[in-house]
Amino acid sequence: MATEASNFKYEEEFIVNSKGLRLFTCRWLPADTEPRALIFLNHGYGMECSVSMKGAALRLVKAGFAVYGIDNQGHGKSSGIQGYIPSFDDLVTDCSDFFTSICEKKENKRKMRILLGESMGGAMVLLLHRKKPEYWDGGVLVAPMCKIADDIKPPQFVISVLKKLTKIIPTWKIVPGQDIIDVAFRDPKIRDEVRNNPLSYKGRVRLQTASQLLDVSLDLEKRLQEVTFPFFVAHGEADKVTDPTVSKLLYETASSFEKMIKLYPEMWHSLTYGEFTENIDIVFGDIISWIDGRIASGNSRLEREQKNANDEFHTSILDKKN
Repeated sequence: MATEASNFKYEEEFIVNSKGLRLFTCRWLPADTEPRALIFLNHGYGMECSVSMKGAALRLVKAGFAVYGIDNQGHGKSSGIQGYIPSFDDLVTDCSDFFTSICEKKENKRKMRILLGESMGGAMVLLLHRKKPEYWDGGVLVAPMCKIADDIKPPQFVISVLKKLTKIIPTWKIVPGQDIIDVAFRDPKIRDEVRNNPLSYKGRVRLQTASQLLDVSLDLEKRLQEVTFPFFVAHGEADKVTDPTVSKLLYETASSFEKMIKLYPEMWHSLTYGEFTENIDIVFGDIISWIDGRIASGNSRLEREQKNANDEFHTSILDKKN
């Protein structure tokens, strides 16, 4: 399916992953101009791209970027049991395969590659970077899931029991906790939109999903110093879903040469969709300004790739002479 507005084109496509699952993908492209950069969207847990990240995509495409999204397995229009994540590694592989297939197209090879993710999608951005540390030109991390807030995490003895049950009944929806919609989305109108969106998962967290999300957040929290790419992290100070203090720790601990953090007083968890419009305007003003800065500073990846190509060329010449 494809639609066209006055200044952008929207297209949808299903792809098949390495395990034979159908995955929904979508893209927003500037209609009459060459994209200034490629932006890859990574949605949060229970969410999807074509509805809940549409507002983010429209802001970015109107700023001149090509924007690509994929619904993870068990999310949105993609295959799988709704809200079920059997393996987060498989989700990372799916996103990596799809996003790199876009980057490797001839017309895109010289364009800057920026990953953008909110909440679980922020964790996805960090894991995509870990998978290919030299590949991505930067990441925008919105309330990243580097640690699940203690307020919504079950007590440790409950987690121990649930971990054992996961091996027997992985898809069961019995993990206790608050209604995340009530604490993630500040604007009551958006809460209603999420509840009425059939593509978003609203049941209790499934056992295996909870186990995977907890393991990923614990792993990321331990390895923040391994983050080396340029990034901008945005977090609401009143977030009750993911912990803003760990975003501060990410900023302080990461090995990245270029990094930036903005903490937004009184803002909640979902900064790209769930806040009041005037607050979303502020957040996206900062995001687009940061991406513009990355573009203005030049593409160090291309310089690095050119240097490697030159080194390989000179090495092959020397080998022939010898």
